[in-house]
Amino acid sequence: MSQGEFDLIARIRQRAAARGDVALGIGDDCALLAPPPGMQLAVTMDALNVGVHFPPDTAPADLGWKALAVNLSDLAAMGAQPAWGTLSLSLPQGDVAFVDGFFDGFFALAAQHGFALVGGDTTRGPLSIAITAHGLVEPGQALRRDGARVGDDIWVSGTLGDAAGALRQWQAGVPMSPALQARLDRPTPRVALGRALRGIASSCIDVSDGLLADLAHICRASGVGAEIDIDALPASAALRAAFGPDALRVLQAAGGDDYELCFTAPAAASDALGMALAEAGTAATRIGTISAGSGVRPTLGGVAWSAPATGWQHFA
Repeated sequence: MSQGEFDLIARIRQRAAARGDVALGIGDDCALLAPPPGMQLAVTMDALNVGVHFPPDTAPADLGWKALAVNLSDLAAMGAQPAWGTLSLSLPQGDVAFVDGFFDGFFALAAQHGFALVGGDTTRGPLSIAITAHGLVEPGQALRRDGARVGDDIWVSGTLGDAAGALRQWQAGVPMSPALQARLDRPTPRVALGRALRGIASSCIDVSDGLLADLAHICRASGVGAEIDIDALPASAALRAAFGPDALRVLQAAGGDDYELCFTAPAAASDALGMALAEAGTAATRIGTISAGSGVRPTLGGVAWSAPATGWQHFA
């Protein structure tokens, strides 16, 4: 069944719960929000386009989840607590079944993180989703890319390469491993970890384009280099079962779409870091050290190692 724009907006508004910090939500020219006193507002935006960021046959509920997850991951990387957001949704037609499925996934993840949809836009066109997400963080507590210092340890949460592995299977026309596909379709934004790392991590970034590419952003912002051991990168059992060692390393180092956190911390903060990881219920692996110089220097067995590419680039 197809519906017009305003019918779709009304349908979405019925599913967006009212709350005290939203003075005016969906339905007017702007939303009116009430940020808590003394908090800074963190704002991010990510867009997903069919055939670029997700396969055309992605289930609507998975697409709704992922569209929000990639934005919450940016907030997590800054140590911010998700609060509100707006959504721009371009659809080929007003497909009610698609819209209902999309918001099943979207609101399921939103409920986990206290995130309110407060407005946006719907339009006709190729399938495309853009979300602007707002979060709250205490002044001076935001995690940034420019704080890494020589001697800091480099850490990464969870495992790397699963989503890229699923995408490679899909591109090859072979069935995707269910465990890998789950990581591609429904990434886990590490919000609790980001919040727990405040005051401990010296820098942080989420791994979206690929570990080598994203860690390089920290190096440039901080004016440092990074030395990492490729065989120290954490891999899931599903990824090890699906790919040989050479392909696995490339997927982990440069595949992207992981939405894990890569962060640095002084070695002296190891006890505090252990408590933060336990508080967040998230595992993390030490993969290297911040050094003098510039750029990321990966090694394998003590020898310099390079991947065919460092990560995803839209206009390469």
